[in-house]
Amino acid sequence: MADLHRQVVRTENAPQAIGAYSQAVVRNEVVYTSGQIGLDPRTGDIVPGGVQEQTRQVMENLRAVLEAAGSGPELVLKTTCFLADMADFGAFNEVYSAYFTQDPPARSTVAVAGLPRGARVEVEAVALQRASDNS
Repeated sequence: MADLHRQVVRTENAPQAIGAYSQAVVRNEVVYTSGQIGLDPRTGDIVPGGVQEQTRQVMENLRAVLEAAGSGPELVLKTTCFLADMADFGAFNEVYSAYFTQDPPARSTVAVAGLPRGARVEVEAVALQRASDNS
């Protein structure tokens, strides 16, 4: 029988789940994050500003979840990015690209009719965990 163990990831350094989901789940050394929006983890509010400020917060939230899972941006295999308005793509991409400067992950970007809390951007990721030193 297959090992069905999975690890649920929680960190105070990213917004807490506001529904029936986990910040991330790890299975077989692969990290699956939930989508992150531009919530400030201290206040629970969307950060002020436009799509660039929200994207910066999204990526910091995503980094915090990945690090809590034993991963990081350099180990991301694929992201799925959701924009409330595809006209924001250039501004979004400018900030997003700063987090993946070398060998960026595969990515899908789609426009959606709406995002939670009126957010302009949401990003989810699939990443590898760092190699364990427990060999």
